[in-house]
Amino acid sequence: MASGLLLVGCTSNGDNDGSGSTDAQSEPGSIGIVGDQGKGGDPVEGGTLSFAGYSPVSTLDPAKTQPAGSTGGTEMAAVYDLLVRYDATTEGFEPQLAKSLDANDDATVWTLKLRDGVKFSDGTPLDAEAVVASTNRFNTNRGGNSQAFTAGVKSVEATDASTVTYTMNQPWTEFPSMLAFGHGMVVAPSSDQPDGTFKPIGAGAYTMESLTPGADLVLQAREDYWNGKPHLDTLKFVAIKDEQPKIDALKSGGIQMAFLINDDAVDTAKATLPGYLETVSLGNSVVQINQREGRPGADVRVRKAMQMTIDPTVVDTRAKNGEGMPGTEMFQSWSKWHNDIAPVPLDTDKAKALVDEAKADGFDGKITYFTTQTQSGQATALAIQAMLQPVGIDVSIEYGASVTDVVKRLYVDKDFDIATGSYSIADPAPFTRLYSALNSTSSNNIIGVNDPTMDKILSDVQTAKDDDAKRAALADLQTEVNSTAPFLPLAAGVSFVPWTDNVYGVVPSLDAIMLLDQAWIE
Repeated sequence: MASGLLLVGCTSNGDNDGSGSTDAQSEPGSIGIVGDQGKGGDPVEGGTLSFAGYSPVSTLDPAKTQPAGSTGGTEMAAVYDLLVRYDATTEGFEPQLAKSLDANDDATVWTLKLRDGVKFSDGTPLDAEAVVASTNRFNTNRGGNSQAFTAGVKSVEATDASTVTYTMNQPWTEFPSMLAFGHGMVVAPSSDQPDGTFKPIGAGAYTMESLTPGADLVLQAREDYWNGKPHLDTLKFVAIKDEQPKIDALKSGGIQMAFLINDDAVDTAKATLPGYLETVSLGNSVVQINQREGRPGADVRVRKAMQMTIDPTVVDTRAKNGEGMPGTEMFQSWSKWHNDIAPVPLDTDKAKALVDEAKADGFDGKITYFTTQTQSGQATALAIQAMLQPVGIDVSIEYGASVTDVVKRLYVDKDFDIATGSYSIADPAPFTRLYSALNSTSSNNIIGVNDPTMDKILSDVQTAKDDDAKRAALADLQTEVNSTAPFLPLAAGVSFVPWTDNVYGVVPSLDAIMLLDQAWIE
């Protein structure tokens, strides 16, 4: 999967039939559409497609949420579209709203050309000035990945009505990935209302009819969408709390699509349903260690002791019935970024000695573990608690009542000692999420790591001119993680977006963001 790819061409994305052909195999490292499904007949016009996401959206403002498949990315892409999308078949970033995206020889200047005649749903033109204004708005409001963008991009200029020029601070071959997320969801200037409220106005295939936070979102098709009126009349995004009920609803026809991330649920669904499978590094379980002053994790000896004690295979057995992808490597053997740097081996004797040293200097041996109150979350917490007790670390477990509670405590309050989470590093674009999680200045750096060496390595990852250079930089990152234990890898992960076998025309992008303008129900 290319780390950077020039985007050329002006054909629409209509050439991707989204038929469900087996672009990916169901094995470690898969990314693409899986399952046996034919192309179907001629598209059927009309109808409603119901989609049960990971969690219900509370806003359609891309700057107010993380624009990912698990957190409203599909919903927002329906309203705003994307400037570019990731294509797992070509293993590159392809034009969507954009007509082309080209880089100069050293990837320090990227030139985006817009399609002719594209309009927002309020009738105003989507031109270069609108793209620049939306980009500035997104960065000003500190949208997802905005700090990586502003650190890497010197300027964004409308050089003519249909051309946007992005000038980098340094070479950045992975830059197109930014335009497949929040920066590629162009918000119309009229979205910010005079009374201070936000109205979701975009150039996507659908407009909002209603939004009931925590319950459902209803979108209606646009007659004047740039790529032709969608086949479906309505998209309905519904809230279903757990993953087995989502599978049951798919089987009964209550919904037609869902987002799944639990290993058991993924295995169950992909055994009988077509869908989009995506494997990511650090994607299912990462022990995040708060190393701010006053926390036990501020002592590297405590972090190293946990590093040499917590066995991912034990966690996998307890929490996932042995069905996951456990490992302490950041990039497992299936990843294109796999390297020869071995992770730190387990050694409970050394771990106990480190804990004893830390206790001699004032560590009281107590750590609080904060996690979600789910069956998997509880099993993971109890497994880690049991493994740390013999080396002298007494773990007390606290549970968040909901995903919202967990996000607030971790990302807003940063009130935890250790917690499990996910970095979800996709092979096509490893830099952005790593920067967000580990750069010293990033607001998403919830663990409080402040490591100049790591910052330099992240810069090397960003500016790598080819895959070999990027792989070498990521090997350096594994070495630094081994040395300082800022977090503990436990497993790679998968997400799966299944659909019923009468759904056709779904076009996936990166991070399980699904484009539904061509979707139809037989």
